[in-house]
Amino acid sequence: MKTAILIGATGLVGDYLLRQLLLDDRFTSIKVFARRPTGYQNPKLQEHLVDFKQPEQWSELLTGDVLFSTLGTTLKQAGSQAAQYEIDYTYQYRAAQAAAEHGVETLVLVSSAGADAHSMIFYSRMKGELERDVKKLPFRRIRLLQPGMLAGLRQEPRTGERIGLALGSLISQVPLLRQYRPIHGRTVAQAMLNAALDETPGVQTITLEKVFERAEK
Repeated sequence: MKTAILIGATGLVGDYLLRQLLLDDRFTSIKVFARRPTGYQNPKLQEHLVDFKQPEQWSELLTGDVLFSTLGTTLKQAGSQAAQYEIDYTYQYRAAQAAAEHGVETLVLVSSAGADAHSMIFYSRMKGELERDVKKLPFRRIRLLQPGMLAGLRQEPRTGERIGLALGSLISQVPLLRQYRPIHGRTVAQAMLNAALDETPGVQTITLEKVFERAEK
């Protein structure tokens, strides 16, 4: 029986993952760290409303078996590259660092297709830097998922994503480009859950096509 820690539970993937964890008997306790309530009630659920800028106020509570990290935002929502970097990189890295220090053995992190610490593209570079740095933390198991464009119902609709999903659906009809098709948030969440239950030690980078496969295991 495991204790899950989840940051980013009010986002697209995080919400689907939380619902799956609440229904999974292998997890007897779920600790959520979020900026606002999830809206769920369950005996297994422990919600901690936190200020991610103040990790010293809550990092001691990051104890358990698996840290699921799904926090993220867009440049438009953040308002600047610096603000987006703070949310997508700094908050997640600090949480991972604290979890590792408190003996959490497994990290499952949602990254992005094309993540590359040396990329000229800001978003890809930011995700790549996060992947690079969490790999240095003393987790027994690290699972890095690299999905592409995410589909699903968001609490805050994103116009740019709707356009991207429409184009992605067209691209997916081309056999050679099918691997870049949009992926539903529910599928990513299932892949995260399955990856967390894989006891193989070490780092696994699960690329876009492999995310679909991992969700089916």
